[in-house]
Amino acid sequence: MATTAKTARKPNAAFMKPLTPSDTLAAVVGAKPLPRTEVTKKLWDYIKKNNLQDPENRRNINADDKLRPIFGKDQVSMFEMTKLVSAHLK
Repeated sequence: MATTAKTARKPNAAFMKPLTPSDTLAAVVGAKPLPRTEVTKKLWDYIKKNNLQDPENRRNINADDKLRPIFGKDQVSMFEMTKLVSAHLK
């Protein structure tokens, strides 16, 4: 059996670049520029703190008054959420 040398994985620079949230997203995650990873982390903190995960299907997030303008609807899947949030980052 041949062994392959593992190289340390470098973080993707695109994910680490600080991006400025739109005013609607800033209401949830704050106004200062953040990397995508931090924006997602803060969003999940907000979702868990406000108990917005759908009790029937935990992969769905129910929007409250702050999240509805970001999502554009009352419920989104966790996978759809990242795509919708990207539109609010510059």
